Amino acid sequence: MEIIPAIDIIDGKCVRLTEGDYSQKTVYNDNPLEVAKSFEDAGITRLHLVDLDGAKAGKVTNWKVLESIAKNTQLVIDFGGGIKQESDLKIVFDSGAAFATIGSMAVKDPDLFETWLKEYGENRFLLGADVKGENIAIGGWLETTNENIIEFIQKYISKGVTQLFCTDISKDGKLEGPSIELYKKIIQHFPELYFIASGGVSSMQDINELRIIGCSGVIVGKAIYEGRIKISELC
Repeated sequence: MEIIPAIDIIDGKCVRLTEGDYSQKTVYNDNPLEVAKSFEDAGITRLHLVDLDGAKAGKVTNWKVLESIAKNTQLVIDFGGGIKQESDLKIVFDSGAAFATIGSMAVKDPDLFETWLKEYGENRFLLGADVKGENIAIGGWLETTNENIIEFIQKYISKGVTQLFCTDISKDGKLEGPSIELYKKIIQHFPELYFIASGGVSSMQDINELRIIGCSGVIVGKAIYEGRIKISELC
């Protein structure tokens, strides 16, 4: 199972939110590059980079952070937050991201997203499914839709998407454990999917449980920054 540390960015700084609430923000480091290098030095090969300013504003904002990390490390980076137009997508790829993470746009403008899948290739995208209950949430987690997670995944698997991460917002940033039952359900429905768990991971035991149920990868954030999991344990 692939371990993917997360760096969430607000105002160019490494932060974490609780339950996707921008008012519940903790700043962990003013220098995201320093954090990324510490992951690489420990043997991590992939990074989940989230532009929270971009997600809120609806346009890519912290692309300079992406550019800095891509230029100064060998990490394979997926970058999301605010990718709404092709100009945003080009900025992300030109700044060094291996994958563009698409969430809200896949709900709000599926036709444009499908055009990108065909133009750039399905293997350049990581589909992000943020959920409250089992319904998709969008706009930096500020809006919950009526679209069910299983239906959402089915629609995009049929379009060629091969990797997806799912974040249960009710768990994210709370260090109370991941949504094992939800993830089991998704994996049972879509055994061929490269499925990445996200949200709530608090310990190596959580990571081992996700491995046992068949997750292909796991995104780990707050547990690292709070010292619950040592980076050295992840490799």
